[in-house]
Amino acid sequence: MTETNGSITANKEIAEGIFDMKVKAPEAASCAKPGQFVSLYSTDQSRLLPRPISICNANDQTLRLVYRVAGAGTKEFSEKRAGETIRLVGPLGNGFPEAAGFAGKRVFLFGGGIGIPPMLYAAGVYAAAGAGVTAVLGYRDQNTFLANEFSPFGEVLLATEDGSVGTKGNVLDAYREAKGEADVMMACGPLPMLRALQQFSRENGIPCFLSLEEKMACAVGACLGCVVKTVKEDAHSHVKNARVCKDGPVFLAEEIVF
Repeated sequence: MTETNGSITANKEIAEGIFDMKVKAPEAASCAKPGQFVSLYSTDQSRLLPRPISICNANDQTLRLVYRVAGAGTKEFSEKRAGETIRLVGPLGNGFPEAAGFAGKRVFLFGGGIGIPPMLYAAGVYAAAGAGVTAVLGYRDQNTFLANEFSPFGEVLLATEDGSVGTKGNVLDAYREAKGEADVMMACGPLPMLRALQQFSRENGIPCFLSLEEKMACAVGACLGCVVKTVKEDAHSHVKNARVCKDGPVFLAEEIVF
């Protein structure tokens, strides 16, 4: 984890309310892993808390952050231009498992809504490690942002709520329609999607890793403001809770109690 002032090299809207920001921040980018996030700070002193943003991609120099405008803080970020700086802390949290252990495995990556960006990062890393990657992406409608960027890494299955693209329904509907056969599942998205994948993986005996989306305050594990119920006791709090920011955001599905 490092705190730095990154230099914005690009920031553009790629779908309604969805922005794609690239930030040159070598200290953070060089050690980032799929599933981790960074915290971005506002320049408005009345907004003390940073906003957690998942990492969509990273190389030795630059972080790619794809985010939705959801309030005053993210609206401020969306108005920033190339050449400006932004204060950030990260990478934070634990990510998905090391990709080297999944060579030759059929890895299905499920993304829903703004949970899709971190799965793009995972797709590139797991494909490079020799995994057979299939991305299953869920959208509301035909605004399938980032979907075309998954194709270099493997098969892409799409689901839309209105049926305008791909399977009409959710990501599990698309998986079943394609007769998917996963060795391992990984996912990020809204709670109903994660809950359904947890149940499906349990019923079918498929290892599953879930990246949880949760409102955060400190984002470093001190305030206990983003806890989730678990099946085992946390050594920090001595109750059956885990901190999404510090212990997560990625958990084994079987460890979480929704």
